[in-house]
Amino acid sequence: MENQNQICLVTRRHFFQQAGFGIGAVALSSLLNEKLFAQSPQTHFAPKAKRIIYLFMAGAPSQLDMFDYKPALIKHDGQDCPAEYLKGERFAFTKGVPKLQGTPFKFAQHGQSGNTLSEVLPHLSKHADDLTIIRSMRTTQFNHAPAQIFMNTGHQIAGRPSFGAWMTYGLGSENQDLPGFVVLISGQSNPDGGKTCWGSGFLPTVHQGVEFRSKGDPVLYVSNPAGISSEVRRNSLDALKDLNSLKLAEVNDPEIKTRIAAYEMAYRMQTSVPELNDLSKEPASVHEAYGTQPGQTSFANNCLLARRLVERGVRFVQLYHWGWDMHGNGVGNDIVAKLPRMCREIDRPIAALLTDLKQRGLLDETIVIWGGEFGRTPVNEARGGSKLIGRDHHPRAFTMWVAGGGFKPGITHGTTDELGYNATENLVEVHDLHATVLHAMGLDHTKLTYKFQGRDFRLTDVHGNVVKKILA
Repeated sequence: MENQNQICLVTRRHFFQQAGFGIGAVALSSLLNEKLFAQSPQTHFAPKAKRIIYLFMAGAPSQLDMFDYKPALIKHDGQDCPAEYLKGERFAFTKGVPKLQGTPFKFAQHGQSGNTLSEVLPHLSKHADDLTIIRSMRTTQFNHAPAQIFMNTGHQIAGRPSFGAWMTYGLGSENQDLPGFVVLISGQSNPDGGKTCWGSGFLPTVHQGVEFRSKGDPVLYVSNPAGISSEVRRNSLDALKDLNSLKLAEVNDPEIKTRIAAYEMAYRMQTSVPELNDLSKEPASVHEAYGTQPGQTSFANNCLLARRLVERGVRFVQLYHWGWDMHGNGVGNDIVAKLPRMCREIDRPIAALLTDLKQRGLLDETIVIWGGEFGRTPVNEARGGSKLIGRDHHPRAFTMWVAGGGFKPGITHGTTDELGYNATENLVEVHDLHATVLHAMGLDHTKLTYKFQGRDFRLTDVHGNVVKKILA
């Protein structure tokens, strides 16, 4: 009995330290008490936005062929890369002294802002005045899995909570019938970083991303098994809740509350998710704008589903579209052939999403983020003597863009050198981007913390500065 009491004491202390104090308390409680949904988001100051759509281009798109125009790189195309760039440099695959590689695509300025975009993005170019383009992004990682994990969790090693998990921990959810964090996947494969990219890490598991599917059951294992009626399922859940509540009273483990909440959410999702996922109810004009085909797995379908999710109050929606890893080491995997095809898959849907959000009055309170895990080199990889155009992994300079709530529209922030090798002005690190987005959501990144293994952790770790120049 004495050992049992000691266990309860330790677990109770753990519970109050981890979930009873701080802004995470309301987030967790909201999943257990329906009356707390969407009542009072716990921000540190007035937010500019309420929700986020993060378009993650897994594989790392080439900024030099899409957003960062370099005439000098075209001028010196085919020449040896200057020695000062190569001294002490590590590439993932490039060997020897590589040749400079200019873009094969044309660029132009668009809109009143004059933001420069490539011809491979004709639809997005029409939204040039809505975009905050950041050309000076940098990361510490240059291999896909650790770079994707770093971009999504603030740390390159698996085990930390993801961006979306931190967001729901801090702000909770606005919809009691849907998860606060939803993940949608398209493209040739899953992200290299795996489910860690949307995991909850050491946060309560209720904050992890829930993967929705465009085909088949929208969410795995939510539908009733064959022969099980809704009444039987409800009775089963009630019995489980009673058993879990008895165990909770005995050991005070917060994960038991998470389990109860998960069962209840799954039951409600049996009604809310099928209606949400039924894209056929959208008018023909919407399908024409997005290029959607109901029932299929596609980035276009996921963009439309993202709008429907934020429209219903989902806090964080993340789309992963894999296929941007273009090394030029084989036919069809080069910049000339594959980049335009990949851009055709995303260009029209993203433009439609921005238009749709704006027309519905949602863009002002929704942050749309676009980008990959790192950039691409201004040299041709030429792996194995390949004559195709391919670019290696590059952490020193890449481009991301943001649109919507709280960000200055129609600007370009940061610059790279004349060859696009290094970010040289107004550098933005990964933690800086995280801190800035949290700020727009009304959260101070230094105060959004969670105690684990004896110290306070945060998304930005011990780093991060808010980039005030890009905030409205």
